[in-house]
Amino acid sequence: MKIYNTLTRQKQEFVPLHAPNVTMYACGITVSGKAHIGHLYQAYIYDIFRKFLEKQGYNVTYARNYTDIDDKIIAAANQTHTDAKLYAQQMIQNIDEIMQYFQIDEPNLWLRATETVNDIIAFVQTLIRKGHAYVTENGDVYFSVESFPGYGKLSNRNTEESLHGVRIDNDEQKRSPLDFALWKSAKPGEPSWPSPWGEGRPGWHIECSAMNLKAFGEQIDIHGGGRDLIFPHHENEIAQTEALTGKPFVKYWTHNGLIKVNGQKMSKSLGNSILLEDLKKRWHPEVVKFALLQTNYRNDINITESLFEEAEKHMYHFHSILRDVDQAFASTLAKNESIDKEFNEAMADDFNTAKVVANLFGYFKTLQQKVKEGDASALADARAIRQTYGLLGLFINPSVSVLAFIDAHQKQEIPEEIQQLAEKRWQAKLQKNWAEADALRASLLAKGYEIKDAATEYTIVKK
Repeated sequence: MKIYNTLTRQKQEFVPLHAPNVTMYACGITVSGKAHIGHLYQAYIYDIFRKFLEKQGYNVTYARNYTDIDDKIIAAANQTHTDAKLYAQQMIQNIDEIMQYFQIDEPNLWLRATETVNDIIAFVQTLIRKGHAYVTENGDVYFSVESFPGYGKLSNRNTEESLHGVRIDNDEQKRSPLDFALWKSAKPGEPSWPSPWGEGRPGWHIECSAMNLKAFGEQIDIHGGGRDLIFPHHENEIAQTEALTGKPFVKYWTHNGLIKVNGQKMSKSLGNSILLEDLKKRWHPEVVKFALLQTNYRNDINITESLFEEAEKHMYHFHSILRDVDQAFASTLAKNESIDKEFNEAMADDFNTAKVVANLFGYFKTLQQKVKEGDASALADARAIRQTYGLLGLFINPSVSVLAFIDAHQKQEIPEEIQQLAEKRWQAKLQKNWAEADALRASLLAKGYEIKDAATEYTIVKK
C-alpha cells in the first residue's frame, strides 16, 4: 500500500520500521473549548488509518494526546473562575463522551501533557547539554533554530519565509525570532511545576516530542494531524526530536485537510465553528461520517447545510435497501468478495475514501435491483457492505434504527401543513384514489417535499 508523505511530497510504498508492528501518533485536542467538527474529522481519519492498517495485517499501536495545559486553557479557566487542571479534566470528559456518541473508537494509548512533565524536563535538559537550547534570565528555555540545519524541511520553508509564520514578541529574551519555547517560566496564579530553571510549565511543541519518545522511543512510523500543524508545530517537533536523537523522527508524515464553513476557514474569531454538541442534535453519526468521507482526506472540506442534507438522503436510501434485504431474505454466511477487494484496493492507495464511498452508489443500485427481482444473492452483497464498510463506521447500526432516527428528526422539521397533505395523499392511495394521490404528490413536490413510499408506510423528504 502507498501513503502520501508530506515530508517527501509524494506517495510512498508503506514499509514500517519494524514490520509487522506499526507505531502511529496523531496530535489530539487542546482542551480549551468544546469539541468541533474539525476535531471529529481528524480523530475519524486516523481511526480509519489504524483500522485499515490492522485489516492489512499490521499490529498497530496508535496514540493520541490531549493538551491539557497551555495559555488558551488557562485563559478559558480564568473566564469561568475554575482551576485550570479541573477545567481541563471536565473538558476531556465532555469530549470523550461526544466522541463516543459519534462512534469514534479509542486509541491504544491516551497521552496527556501534564502526565509527561518529568519526561519533558529531562528532554529539555538534554537539548541544553547538546547546545540546542538555552535558558534566559527569566527562567524560560528556548530551542535554538540556528543549531538545527534541517529546519524547514517539512514545510519546505527557508528561514526568511518561516519568519512570516511565527508570532514575534519584542519583550522575549530570544536570540532569534524563530526560536521557540520549550519551557515557560511561571506567571502569578498559573499552574506550574518545579524545574532546574525555576517554577514553570512546558511549551506546546515539546509535549508531543516527549510523549512520543516516552511511548515509542526515538522513531515512529506515522505521525498525523491537521495540515495547519505542519508549520510551526510539526516543524518544531522534528527539530527538537532529531536534535536530541540524531535520527529521523518520523518515517511518514500525514496531514488531513482543513474544515471550511460556507467557503470560509472555520475559526473562533469568525464565530463559524460547528460544535459537535449541535451536530448531535440534528444528524445521525453515520450521516456525518458519510458527508466527511466524500472528499480525499488531504483536501479541505467545505461544510454547508446541503452537505449533510444530501448525505442524509443517501444514507436513508442505502439503509432502506438494507432493511428491505433483511426483510426479504433468510440469513446467510455468504459474502460478495469483490466488494471487499475493491475496497482494499482503493484504501491501499493513500486511504482513498472518496473512491470507496463513490463505489457505494453502484453497489446499492445493483442491490436494489436484486431485491426487486427476488435475487437471494442480495443478502451476500448486503453482508459484504456491512462488514467491509464497517471499518469506516458506516452501516454498523441496525438499518431500522438509523431510519427511525432520520424519520424522527425530519418530521420535527416538516411543517404541519405538509404533514397533513402527506397523510391525506397516503389515505387516497390506500383507497386507490390514484388521481387524488397523484395530485397531492404533485402539490407536495411544488412545495419542495417528496414522498417515499414503502409497503406499509411513507416518508416525507425535503428536496
